[in-house]
Order: sequence, then structure tokens, then C-alpha cells
Amino acid sequence: MTIYAVTYRYSDDVATRDRVRPEHREYLRGLADRGVILLSGPFGPDEPAGALLIFRGEDEAEVAGLIEKDPFKITGVITSAEIAEWTPLIGPLVSGIS
Repeated sequence: MTIYAVTYRYSDDVATRDRVRPEHREYLRGLADRGVILLSGPFGPDEPAGALLIFRGEDEAEVAGLIEKDPFKITGVITSAEIAEWTPLIGPLVSGIS
């Protein structure tokens, strides 16, 4: 399996983001329970609205398909999702990710 770093960028529609967040998090937790999402979280308040997610998948197309099913994507909260193959090498989390 390959590791992918995914950067989400969010729309300025905070009301929709707040309304859909529980559904979005439930979807991501399901992927995490299956070992597909390894880490996920929003950027800090001084950064552009978005999140960083670390996926494990067969290929980029699989990851892209999962992103399309994210409630944030379906409702337009995610305005872009950049997918990059990533090779973690150093740090305390490497053994749990690779």
C-alpha cells in the first residue's frame, strides 16, 4: 500500500461546514477504523481553512474516489483536494504509518 498526503482547502461557507462537520468526521472515522486514514486534522486558526489527511491506499485513484464520497466534498465545503504520494522516513510515527 502507498501513503498519500492530502491537503483539503475549504470554502468560506462556515455555516455549511459547521452543519456537515459531524457527518464528515463520522465518514473519516470509518475510514480510520479500516486503516485507510492514518491521521487527519484541520489547520490552525491562522492558516487558510483546510485540513491535512494521511491516507493509505492502492493508488491515487482510490484515494480520489474516497475524497469524492466525503460529506464535505459532496456539500461543497472542500473546494480543492491536493493528493501527493508521500514517503515517511523520520520521526516517531513512521513505524505506525509505513
